[in-house]
Amino acid sequence: MMLCLLALLIPTGSANALTPSEQQSIKLIRDAYGERAGLRVEAWRQLLKDIRQDDEMRLLEQVNDFFNQLRFLDDIEIWGKEDYWATPLEFLGVGAGDCEEFSIAKYFSLRELGMDDEKLRLVYVKALELNQFHMVLAYYPTPSAVPLLLDNLTPDIVVVSQRPDLQPIFSFNGSKLWLIKLQGKGELAGDASQIKQWNDLRSRFSGQQLAQPIIRLNE
Repeated sequence: MMLCLLALLIPTGSANALTPSEQQSIKLIRDAYGERAGLRVEAWRQLLKDIRQDDEMRLLEQVNDFFNQLRFLDDIEIWGKEDYWATPLEFLGVGAGDCEEFSIAKYFSLRELGMDDEKLRLVYVKALELNQFHMVLAYYPTPSAVPLLLDNLTPDIVVVSQRPDLQPIFSFNGSKLWLIKLQGKGELAGDASQIKQWNDLRSRFSGQQLAQPIIRLNE
């Protein structure tokens, strides 16, 4: 079912053809993770091309819906590590991830679509009903706006006031780190480079480095 849903996003004979570089990335993923992984990355690349001219709300909806099709699994089950932040290519390659993977893949997709980094925050929260830490992506249409949340736990994009089950801890984007607040920018606490997992992930993503999971969901 997952493969069918993602494959439907690849228009036959689309005018927005994939570039040789994108085709090479797809081959890299296919060689590392299998044929179905290649199809997922191809669907992702095609989606970004096809929606590039849409308005920002449409971009949020399309990217959120696309990644929320993927399977949730804990890092320990996939990578054999308690806390591993997979790149979007690794996430799509495996076909599963935890809350960090969902949020990070959405963030990188929206940034590639041209969305200003100042409008996006990766937010660590406490999911009160689940009694565990969780990550969501926040979108601020204006600097003073109450943000919208993109979350793998729900298909709906809603304002933060509709998610009393989430208690914010800290947030960050490509350059900055904030503490505590979701409603507003929060208290600036420094540079996002203070987060080791974030630095490692961005380095691996730019170099197209691919870790191998301890399970094979594509077979």
